Amino acid sequence: MAKKEYDVLIVGSGHSGGMAANILTKQGLSCLMLNAGPEADYTRDRVNKAAHELPFRGFGKPGRLEHVYQANEYNANQWVDEKENPYTHDPAKPYNWVRVRLLGGRSLFWARQSFRLSDFEFKAAEIDGGGDSWPISLADLDPFYSRVEGIFRVSGRKEGWPQFPDGNFIESTYPPDSKTIQTVTDLCKQRKFGVSKMRSSAGQNGLASSINLLLPDAVATGRLDVVANAIVREITLDKDTGKASGAHFVDRHSKREMHVKAKVVVLAAGCLETTRLMLNSGIANSSGMLGHYLHDQIYGVSVVASVPEARDGKAPQGLMGGSAFLPRFRNLNKGEKRNFIKGYCAIIGSGGSAQPNHFAAYGEELQQKLDHYAGSCVSGSIYGERVPRFENHVRINRNVVDAWGIPALHIDVKDSDNELNMAKDSADTMEELFRTAGWEIISKTDKFYPPGYSIHEVGTARMGDNPKTSVLNKWCQSHDIKNLVVVDGASFVTCGWQNPTMTILALSMRASEHLVSEMKNGAV
Repeated sequence: MAKKEYDVLIVGSGHSGGMAANILTKQGLSCLMLNAGPEADYTRDRVNKAAHELPFRGFGKPGRLEHVYQANEYNANQWVDEKENPYTHDPAKPYNWVRVRLLGGRSLFWARQSFRLSDFEFKAAEIDGGGDSWPISLADLDPFYSRVEGIFRVSGRKEGWPQFPDGNFIESTYPPDSKTIQTVTDLCKQRKFGVSKMRSSAGQNGLASSINLLLPDAVATGRLDVVANAIVREITLDKDTGKASGAHFVDRHSKREMHVKAKVVVLAAGCLETTRLMLNSGIANSSGMLGHYLHDQIYGVSVVASVPEARDGKAPQGLMGGSAFLPRFRNLNKGEKRNFIKGYCAIIGSGGSAQPNHFAAYGEELQQKLDHYAGSCVSGSIYGERVPRFENHVRINRNVVDAWGIPALHIDVKDSDNELNMAKDSADTMEELFRTAGWEIISKTDKFYPPGYSIHEVGTARMGDNPKTSVLNKWCQSHDIKNLVVVDGASFVTCGWQNPTMTILALSMRASEHLVSEMKNGAV
């Protein structure tokens, strides 16, 4: 590359990197964004063939995407090739790491559920003693949440519940609830469970990603250069000052090694890639905390019931359809005693069909059951908060490297009784609701998927006021290297039950604006 020194190097182009670029370029700073993969290309990535015409009948090449449950032969180019980009874990402790290296990252594919964290999460140590508290509160992040919600056009209904903070919502209208959803709502109110609707980012033109909401404004300033297919190998430090000075990176195709200089480095590669990069660079770890406290949410608990009046296609109009959202309703009061701490949300959907794995049947008998129950099902699922624990961590596996010779991550995570007890409580609660409604339970599992399945991984470079017990300060700056800033989910102290995207965006906005101030004052 040219020997130009940029004001800021940004590694990663998803929501967090896009927000950083948006803020920094508008404040007059020259930025270079390095992204490990190409731009999305519909003409390149589409597959217009029937499954029987494809080499693997639509299922995908074995070994290429073993941990991506959404993957198949049609969408394989959207995901990271795991043969080129391996990671390791103990077979007895599986971990699913879903990665996207297209420009825009996982912002291209998120479900757009847009929730704030509450002080139940920010102040975890005071609330339940499960993990540490953040060095910030909801009040600190509130103005940034509001601005992010405005950019992403979040729709929602204000409820006034402390565990489910209200936001800056666009005007939303909801159709009348079906009879089944009204039944669920009534039963929940009897049990003092709050019932609401999902909060979702409308975005623009059906997309709420970095590439359509954040990066266009940054590019328009003329102060953002974007290099695709640039895989960062190492963050470099100035030998005299110890500050970050840039990065070594390699071209994905040619494997040519290059270096770029920058006054500040912003890491936005996603929780685990950011931490992998810091660990491989041997930086920002005087605390010994880098890589630790990896956590996400439990996902996969499910209860499915059938409404008798809706079977055999006989559901009257208004009986089925729609959904209800139950924000956290457990452990909100100090007097509540359960065999787990923290909580979960529940999503109830009406009008679905039974699945083959709901029945111990085959052939004609199975088909008859599927036809009988079609359209009559009400389902419940959850997202539950895992407790962050030091022993759940990542480290570098020097014996395994990617296609560019960069050492891979080893992920070491195991659930505790808290997660198991929470899952059982959630399944039992949904079963009790459905049985009380008079519906037949046709499937129930309190067994959840391995860690990583929620695709909400956070932690590993958590923030805190004490440099001995945290990696970053409350502004997402490294305690060790003040011109190194981490703006993705690695900074989280607790994950909550909420989807993390709004919090990642708000933290990135806050950190980026603070960085501008620090640079103008000569503090970094």
